[in-house]
Amino acid sequence: MFTGIIETLGKVTDLRTEGGNLHITVESAIANELKIDQSVAHNGVCLTVVALSDNSHTVTAIEETLNKTNLSHLKVDEPVNLERCMQMNARLDGHIVQGHVDQTAVCTKYTELDGSWEYTFSYDPGIGNVTVEKGSICVNGISLTVVNSGPREFSVAIIPYTYEHTNLHNVREGSVVNLEFDIIGKYVARLMQR
Repeated sequence: MFTGIIETLGKVTDLRTEGGNLHITVESAIANELKIDQSVAHNGVCLTVVALSDNSHTVTAIEETLNKTNLSHLKVDEPVNLERCMQMNARLDGHIVQGHVDQTAVCTKYTELDGSWEYTFSYDPGIGNVTVEKGSICVNGISLTVVNSGPREFSVAIIPYTYEHTNLHNVREGSVVNLEFDIIGKYVARLMQR
């Protein structure tokens, strides 16, 4: 379980393919605090730490994960958003995030405003996911509030702190991002389909 509040940015230092799996090595400021078997969200994808070195950790993404997320697009030296799992005695500053990406989306519009940024993302609504204005959405693991909601797209507004401390500063038109829709919204949508 995660909150969508990014703890730190990591840097991809190695990508190694083995069969249908991708082993991802990430250098970060939190690597020396991690343990083997610990869950860490990488761009919002919950992955298990399988190896550690002095200042980096390695996780494995299987084919299913690679097909449903943007992890297959990662490149060496690219920043990745990292968040360790939530502690039960801590504040829930973002919203309830499972680290289970529902689908990807494409950035269709990037606007630099006077002191903030607005991003518009397009996604396939055929899977049954929906957004609502002022509701929560997780983009690349970042808990954000939906500003505008349409049937196949939504917009989010980004404050300077989030822009500077996450990999959103690299997202432009055409970029592929991971989406995890609000868990409550998903259950309501499923009940309405019945």
